[in-house]
Amino acid sequence: MKVLLLYPNARRELIGWGDLGAIAEPLALEYLAAGARQDGHEVRLLDLRLHPHDLMLTLWSFEPDVVGVTGYSMHVLRMLELCRQSKGLLPNVRTVVGGHHATLMPEDFFEPQVDCVVSGEGVRPFRRILQALEAGKGLGGIPGAWARDAGDTFRFGGAPPQLDIDALPFPDRSLVQEDRGSYFIDWMKPIALLRTTVGCPFRCNFCSLWKIMDGRYYKRDVEHVVAELATIPERYVFLVDDEPFVNPRRMWALAEQVEAARMEKEFFAYCRIDSFLRDLDLMRRWRDIGLRRVFFGLEAVLDHELKDYNKRQAREQIVQGLQAARELGIHVFASFIVKPEYTPREFDQLAAFIREHGVDYPSFTLLTPLPGTPACESFENILERQPNGRPQWEHFDLQHAVTRTRMPREEFMREYRKLQGVFSASYRAARHPLFQDSEPGPRVMP
Repeated sequence: MKVLLLYPNARRELIGWGDLGAIAEPLALEYLAAGARQDGHEVRLLDLRLHPHDLMLTLWSFEPDVVGVTGYSMHVLRMLELCRQSKGLLPNVRTVVGGHHATLMPEDFFEPQVDCVVSGEGVRPFRRILQALEAGKGLGGIPGAWARDAGDTFRFGGAPPQLDIDALPFPDRSLVQEDRGSYFIDWMKPIALLRTTVGCPFRCNFCSLWKIMDGRYYKRDVEHVVAELATIPERYVFLVDDEPFVNPRRMWALAEQVEAARMEKEFFAYCRIDSFLRDLDLMRRWRDIGLRRVFFGLEAVLDHELKDYNKRQAREQIVQGLQAARELGIHVFASFIVKPEYTPREFDQLAAFIREHGVDYPSFTLLTPLPGTPACESFENILERQPNGRPQWEHFDLQHAVTRTRMPREEFMREYRKLQGVFSASYRAARHPLFQDSEPGPRVMP
């Protein structure tokens, strides 16, 4: 069968990256492609962030049997539009959607232009979907997938068996070979993405990522990680685990094997402050094998806010972590959450903390009731809605105030933009020498 996988473009592709240019490879689709190609299907992958005008030509020339689309909450309407356009040109094409939002709120895709919705890890159900279609069977009863029954009602096929993470194929990066030079995160260009774990053991209440894998934390075999790393030609690699450094012993073993393989890589990785501080020798070891930058999700600088978020860390730990990273020579990308309740006082407190502690690169998001979080259990506080009453999902990019603010909304957004502008200007003025060769590019998320 012919399979076309689409990564959607959006009006505003920015989730807290501030002035940091970033557009990274569509890793989830590369995993799907690998599984489909193992079963003999012909697969193409179209990244609409880089090729926004190529959909209709690709549909017309390739004539796929199946179109698969992934995305976040901010992409919901665009994903539905892509399915509609695909069926408009090819009425017999089957459309499958998956990703973050489809896992947590699949009902947003129970529309005529969608044939199947995948919830959770997608490689196994997507392969089953393709097998069923190739055999001329219905799509009902596939674990991890929603499909219409005889009455045109979407039914869930049941939970899939527990994930064997090492049984997943390596992502097929060959399908975006011509695009690879365009994937970057700031001065790290070109950059590849690598997952060593899936899921998160923490329960921050503003975040829904841990719910994607039902709260489980899956660790890949270290040898498999190094084997995949050896297939990546890019020098720069972003470890996109939700939290890779939870298990120090495992990360020590991975560092040893990366060094033994003599691969010249430079790494960027997510990391919690408490994980960083737990074993500074481990972080020093990773620095020595190429860790250049960490992404600290600091979120707040006041202890009562950290408690509200269930971050399980304190302001003093944040101060210690920033100091330790500075002493180790590891650059810090730090994210902060701005609450709708903020007044000029809280904006000033946040700005003062960032200046006082010399945060390398601060970025900011607005507290947003994302699907899967307690704040999104009902839509009562969400201001902007579609005609059908559902939230205006395209504004869920963490840069729109989608709930009521304590200050008048326009004044609140002015304060927020001022905060962003001050530190974006400071960052550009004091860039690390390594950054100077960075090429300008679209400000989008990986």
